[in-house]
Amino acid sequence: MHPLAGKSVPRNMLVNVPRLVSAYYTNEPRGSVAFGTSGHRGSSLAGTFNEMHIASTAQAICEYRASNGINGPLFLGFDTHALSEPAFRTGLEVFAANEVEVVVHEKDEYTPTPVISYLILEHNKSKRAADGVVITPSHNPPQDGGFKYNPPHGGPADVDVTDWVQERANRLMSGEQSGVKRIPYEKARQAGTTHEQDFITPFVTSLSQVVDMDIIKAEGIRIGADPMGGSGVHFWGPISEMYGIDIEVVNTEVDPTFGFMTLDSDGEIRMDCSSPYAMANLIALADRFDIAWGNDSDFDRHGIVCPTGLMNPNHYLSVAIWYLLKNRPAWKKDLTVGKTLVSSSMIDKVVADLNRTLYEVPVGFKWFVQGLLDGTVAFGGEESAGASFLRRDGTAWSTDKDGFCMTLLAAEIMAKTGRTPDEIYRDTLVPQYGEPYYKRADSPITDEQKGVLKALTPDSIKVTTLAGLPITAVMTTAPGNGAPIGGVKVVMDDGSWFAIRPSGTEPKMKVYIESFGGEELWQQIHEEALPLIFGQEVQ
Repeated sequence: MHPLAGKSVPRNMLVNVPRLVSAYYTNEPRGSVAFGTSGHRGSSLAGTFNEMHIASTAQAICEYRASNGINGPLFLGFDTHALSEPAFRTGLEVFAANEVEVVVHEKDEYTPTPVISYLILEHNKSKRAADGVVITPSHNPPQDGGFKYNPPHGGPADVDVTDWVQERANRLMSGEQSGVKRIPYEKARQAGTTHEQDFITPFVTSLSQVVDMDIIKAEGIRIGADPMGGSGVHFWGPISEMYGIDIEVVNTEVDPTFGFMTLDSDGEIRMDCSSPYAMANLIALADRFDIAWGNDSDFDRHGIVCPTGLMNPNHYLSVAIWYLLKNRPAWKKDLTVGKTLVSSSMIDKVVADLNRTLYEVPVGFKWFVQGLLDGTVAFGGEESAGASFLRRDGTAWSTDKDGFCMTLLAAEIMAKTGRTPDEIYRDTLVPQYGEPYYKRADSPITDEQKGVLKALTPDSIKVTTLAGLPITAVMTTAPGNGAPIGGVKVVMDDGSWFAIRPSGTEPKMKVYIESFGGEELWQQIHEEALPLIFGQEVQ
């Protein structure tokens, strides 16, 4: 824990924006294009996110579109990070040179991730296949940039797409730079293929199809919203005005240094709305509102603040699912409820008790995209505070994570039940299903340990008990879709479990543990889990 966690950012920690942007244009790349679950990310100061990376990636996307018959418009948006606008300009220069029809938010307004997904799906209901690019590193620190591609299904690109784009972009970077078509930005902006559109009004107008805005207004719910300097900063005003609901935006500042933030647990400036340290400013105001919330920079994640404080993301996912399954009569009874397998088992118990089917998948929102698109998955949620769900009539809304619908749902829950989501969790779910203790405990990882995880099968685990509890399941593939989880999950008979998988971006293993026997059982599982998988030498 950093000594300044939850405290205001000292000025000497703020990123030098002129230097950051200059490095984007002048530094040589020091790494290749690498698409993770949310596109290519990096920093120009480290040489991992600069003009050549983005020009090559944009060209690769143009070629992917052409080879796959994607001839509709590309919706292009960017968030408030300092590197997002330079990357937006580079991307548009390439898209225009390749004669791709591009639609941008009018007046260079910022664009949240769920808005791009919504626009793609709306367009594709009756017209040529559209896709999109969101320029954002999500909640990453101010010095980072990100570039993410959403195909015509509206959600994050799957690995078959990202592998193709990544491989082609790296060929362009390594020796085929002449293959990158590009025109100057002013010409790109004035090109006949570039169009401006108001993204706010259609998105805001459609929100009532997802959340019951009338009941929020009728009950006079007092709402506090902290955009955390992110891309949805100018959306809450129109939402409040259109629906007549009481939303106070507690911070309207947009600052590429994010100097108004409080430091996260490790001393980084990180717009993580699931962190009580990053959310300290809003938590301090909690007693002014019936319900409050924050969002990360691209508004694909949510943090719910009740008068009692910031809710654990797993707790809120459980309450949201419980409420939606009871209050969406138009939803079909055979719809499944999606969760990543490192999300709380409280969700499993809620879904089973309400006679619905659980759809448990590996980490990554991409696994929910097709189900949300065709209306077979009612809700898809990740333990890291990202989720989306269907419209009230059971049709698709967004196939990417949506911080708007998840936060406004908290106000609907309070208006309908008279209780905060935290009160429902504590007074209804815990007495009925038990109280889990959930915490992630990351550890360093060696190449040998990565090899062990990769080679694991359920038969590799020979013991039948862990922490004194019978083992009921050992998973190396997800039960919902059979996809490899990149590690292992071990489940005990009381619902307690642990999961281990290697990080895709850092030399560490992510160790998730949930105990239904309090912190003491959690500690016992933690002590036994790693030796069970890697041998007794691992402590």
